[in-house]
Amino acid sequence: MKKIAIFYGSTTGNTQAVAESINRYLDNQAAILNVENATVEDLEAYECLFLGTSTWGLGDLQDDWEGFIFDLKAANLQGKKVALFGLGDAESYGDTFVDGMGAIYHAIADKGCEVIGRVSVENYRFEASAAVIDAQFVGLPLDEDNESDQTDERISAWLKSMRSHLD
Repeated sequence: MKKIAIFYGSTTGNTQAVAESINRYLDNQAAILNVENATVEDLEAYECLFLGTSTWGLGDLQDDWEGFIFDLKAANLQGKKVALFGLGDAESYGDTFVDGMGAIYHAIADKGCEVIGRVSVENYRFEASAAVIDAQFVGLPLDEDNESDQTDERISAWLKSMRSHLD
C-alpha cells in the first residue's frame, strides 16, 4: 500500500470520526493529521493524501482549513494521488452541500496531482454543490446530520473503487 495520510479539519468531531473510520477501512495503515497542526512538509511526505472537511454556514470551509488552504496551495503535490471527502447537511443547506470539499478541489486542481474517488450524484438529495463537476462529486460526500446510517457503506464502496490507486 502507498504511504497514505488523512488530513482533516473538524469543529464538532464528525470529520475526525470519518477520518478515523476511513483509516479503519485502510487497516489502520494511514497517518491521521489534523490540519490545525499540519505543515507543508507533512503534505509532501506522503504519496496519497485524503483531505477531509466539513462545510459551514453558506458554503464556508471549516475554520482550521481556512488557514491551512494556503499551505495546501504552497505544497508540491506533483504526482500524488488525492482523495477528497466532505461533510455537509443536505437537508438544511442543500444549496451549498459539501461546498468545502469543492473549495479544496479547486485549490489543488492545477497542482499536478491526480484527484481520485469521484462519486456519482445519484442517491444524494441536494440542490447545488461547488463540489460537483460533470454530474459527479469530486470526492465522497457525507451527511452525518441526516444520513449517518449510510456512512459506513459509502466509505466502504468509495475505498473499494479506489483500491488500485492505493496499492
